[in-house]
Amino acid sequence: MASAQALAQNPPVITDADIERVRREMPTVTDQDIDAARRKYRMPSDAELQAAPVPTRPNVEALPQPLSRTPIDLEALARGYASQSEAMTQAQGLAMGPGLLVFVSLSMPRPTLQRLVDQAARAKASIVLRGFANGSLRDTVAQVQGLIGSRQVAVQIDPQAFDRYAVTRVPTFVLVRDGTRPVACASGSCAPADSFLRTSGDVSLDYALEHMRRSAPGFGPPADTFLKRIKG
Repeated sequence: MASAQALAQNPPVITDADIERVRREMPTVTDQDIDAARRKYRMPSDAELQAAPVPTRPNVEALPQPLSRTPIDLEALARGYASQSEAMTQAQGLAMGPGLLVFVSLSMPRPTLQRLVDQAARAKASIVLRGFANGSLRDTVAQVQGLIGSRQVAVQIDPQAFDRYAVTRVPTFVLVRDGTRPVACASGSCAPADSFLRTSGDVSLDYALEHMRRSAPGFGPPADTFLKRIKG
């Protein structure tokens, strides 16, 4: 404290020699330096701005296109259902008829996938994937179109659907009652617990439906709806 008071009472004296030394140490900026900086960091001309390439949007049309009559909805694949109640209702046919979802992975054996896709097309069920193959939309589209071929079947990427129906393995089959309305839940929107039936196993779609019909007679009518389509 004493030294601080002494410094306040006896401030340092700045001499002309000190000022001259500071002047000598400061860099001198000449007109040539200013001109060189202007040339190096000049603003582009109107002509240069007009000639600059304009960024373009990705060409989605360049992605592989499916061979089926029903093209794959790339936009829907990319965004999934975003857990919107309206999208869930439209995609799964809720409130407009029973719904049938087949949860699969592209890593499953190809013969199994082809069998399930064929039966889903006949039953008018939806194939649900958790995510992209190899993290790539292009790879996913290529693999999906190879599985679909000329069949007409709905394929969607909806990771939240796996949470909605507590799907932990594939294949899993989810049968939803006619007239089901989505309700709010941790995953955004869910079907009420008493409105759907779930079963898993490496079985065919018709076998899974038969099992559901036997184990839960209350789901017999919606199961029959899809069984008739498969066998018809």
